[in-house]
Amino acid sequence: MRVPGVPPSPPLAVAAVTAVLLHTEHRWSCPNCTYEDVTYLTGPHSRYHACAGLYGLSVAMVPAGTACKITAVEREDYIGREDVQYAPETGRPVALIVTTRDDGQDCAVLAPCATARME
Repeated sequence: MRVPGVPPSPPLAVAAVTAVLLHTEHRWSCPNCTYEDVTYLTGPHSRYHACAGLYGLSVAMVPAGTACKITAVEREDYIGREDVQYAPETGRPVALIVTTRDDGQDCAVLAPCATARME
């Protein structure tokens, strides 16, 4: 409704809004077994799984389509009374898991656990 003597108000401007939807999908796979997974986290992250191809050890997954090799390295030093991780199928002690790609390698070291005795 127009009021006499009052200038009309300017038309309302419609602002264009751009919405960015952060729906990231990360596909993971293991080159040693058939396990695959999908995550939807936006921050940096990695996935581990109990790998059937590496004696059931907890192994890092790689982005799907990555050409790589994942190996378990046996512990070569004397164990003594240390509490170390053993490969369940072979019973051999494992020192580290190595992921080798074209652009480098990553190592997950399985260090011995500390123990204490209370007397």
